Amino acid sequence: MLRGLTTITYFADDVPAAVAWYTDVLGIEPYFARPVDGTPAYVEFRVGDYQHELGILDSRFAPHSRSGEAGGAVMYWAVDDVQASYQRLLSLGATVHQEPIERGPGFTTASVVDPFGNVLGVMHSQHYLDVRTAQAGA
Repeated sequence: MLRGLTTITYFADDVPAAVAWYTDVLGIEPYFARPVDGTPAYVEFRVGDYQHELGILDSRFAPHSRSGEAGGAVMYWAVDDVQASYQRLLSLGATVHQEPIERGPGFTTASVVDPFGNVLGVMHSQHYLDVRTAQAGA
């Protein structure tokens, strides 16, 4: 039934500030923007080997749990060097969520909280590399 990731959406009270921060993190400009009432409400980047989509959405449109608190998930983005990526995110103003941890041979994760309250995970995944290599050889 599930065919793969299409878009991960993060939320921000200040969308222009979040777009500026993620433009710096990713090293690319967003390719899509949709205003609401004349101000940016949703902006999207295309990221990585498979051009997955990272969206930034105004917090007023965030889903909430039954208790009224914001809901969310941790999305891990594939990186070549978890420690270097983690340190770079911290240097850009993110805060520690979980320091780098080796989960098993070929699998290391870390996560930070971006300046807008979203958890951003990074992972070195042997599975990701194996799939990419297999597809390149096909």
